[in-house]
Order: sequence, then structure tokens, then C-alpha cells
Amino acid sequence: MYSGRTGERIDMIYWIEGNYIPDAVNELNYFMRDWRTDGIKTIDMRTVDIMAASHNLLDVTEPYMLLSGYRSPKTNAMLRSRSRGVAKNSLHMRGQAADLRLGSRSVNQMAKAAIACNGGGVGRYSGSNFVHMDCGQIRSWGA
Repeated sequence: MYSGRTGERIDMIYWIEGNYIPDAVNELNYFMRDWRTDGIKTIDMRTVDIMAASHNLLDVTEPYMLLSGYRSPKTNAMLRSRSRGVAKNSLHMRGQAADLRLGSRSVNQMAKAAIACNGGGVGRYSGSNFVHMDCGQIRSWGA
């Protein structure tokens, strides 16, 4: 995975034999921080699991581009003031969501893979070329 904003890249094994690796989880928390405020929140690993499972289903080697992971309330409010598509109580503020892009796969392909994981919410944002994945209630939206 790499950050579309900071240019950072992260390739790692974060889980072995049923256990999360604490150093890898800490690195993910930092990587998925709110880049606007540098705020860090513990990321819900269920979201990372959905991201990883979806990526495996897509059978790609290209890493995800992370557009947004954790968002501070301040960042969420700013984005909400600019777009109707930002939820007031976004799961991004809980560290439970990620907005992702792949150059080699369409929004629909990515969304279908995420939906197949049956693990949470999947939003298609075709106009902005990204997919939202979260570990909240199972639901989908967008076109």
C-alpha cells in the first residue's frame, strides 16, 4: 500500500498464524494516520483484513493507493464542508474505514471484491476513482 498524499509506501506481513504482529500494527496505525493533522488512531484491524482479502481476490501485485484512513474530527468536518459524500459520523474518525484506489482495476472490480468479503461497508466513488471499505454494517452504495 502506498499513500497518495505523502508518497510513503508500506509492504508488510501484519498477521501470522492467527495473531497480529504488534510492530506491524503500530506501523499501519502510523501509515493510515490523518496526514493533514498527523493525528494517529488505532486502526480497526477488521478493516485491514477486508482490504487484504479484497486485494487477494483481485489477484494483483500492485499496492493499494491509500487516499484516506483515519480522519480527525477536524479533517472530517473540513471535508464535509466541501462535499456531500462525507458522513458526519464517518467511520474514518473511528479508524474503521479506508478509501483506496488501484490503477490496474476499476472501481467496480474493487467494489465487487470487497463486497464478496462480506465484512462491512463498500462505497463506489466512480467519479473520484476510489472505493471506500469499512468494517461497519454490511452495506454498499454508489455507482
